Amino acid sequence: MSRKPLRLAILEAERVLAGAGVASPRVDAELLAAHVVGVPRGKLMLHPLVDTNVLDALRKLVDRRAAREPLQHLLGTAVLGPVEVAVGPGVFTPRPETELLLEWGLREIADVTAPVVVDLCTGTGALAIAVAASRPDAVVHAVELDPAALTWAHRNIADHVAAGGTAVKLHAADVRGPDLLVELETHVDLVLCNPPYVPDGASLPPEVTGWDPPTALYGGPDGLEIIRAVISASAALLRYGGALAIEHDDTHGESVPALMRRRRVLTDVEEHHDLAGRPRFATARRRPLHTA
Repeated sequence: MSRKPLRLAILEAERVLAGAGVASPRVDAELLAAHVVGVPRGKLMLHPLVDTNVLDALRKLVDRRAAREPLQHLLGTAVLGPVEVAVGPGVFTPRPETELLLEWGLREIADVTAPVVVDLCTGTGALAIAVAASRPDAVVHAVELDPAALTWAHRNIADHVAAGGTAVKLHAADVRGPDLLVELETHVDLVLCNPPYVPDGASLPPEVTGWDPPTALYGGPDGLEIIRAVISASAALLRYGGALAIEHDDTHGESVPALMRRRRVLTDVEEHHDLAGRPRFATARRRPLHTA
């Protein structure tokens, strides 16, 4: 079997992806090449020549990416903080921006022994698993309503545990329900949530609209339907001094903090921006008992 230069194949893949409007054609081309070669991206140049069947596999993946199939679906995984989870059709793909929310939450519980953490609208389970991986002493609960997403979360949690990680308790429940995790009320140290928050009718890239399930994207006419429910649920779940972080649309930089401030039991409300300077998530704490 003949062997050909991998570098030229990557350059051609970059050209095709750039022509298709992919935002990061070079990175995507290299990641796809690393996937088919079976090495980390940083070691691609240690394989200057590859078999033609490898190049054929790369071309097929590049064609799918050029058709705007998400990169993570082609790779079969997505990374969030310290963990890698399986992704595919029927579940929302975790985004790098959510790592900022994760980092904030981990700082909040850094000095708490055996913290109780709840991840609402867990999807793949990535946030919950990332917390469990970062804090093996934590008691982590994950909540999801959609059956397809629950299947992915079950799989990812099982893989995490099989690899030696600590358990995550997965609940099939609606964050809008009045009896959500009633057994945990006033006992939770940290609530994290990346909910459906896109306003209905908003324009989104084809990688999103064609692949992420609508129920994981859209949050009603103003994008705040699920966020309102999450704030209400969190106000009941959090212990005095417990922390809350909710990711939101970049048009919600004022509205989500305002919703938090309307709850008298919440205090220390702050807005946080992503690395591009856009409003990305809001945080608050349950007001301590002596100031309630």
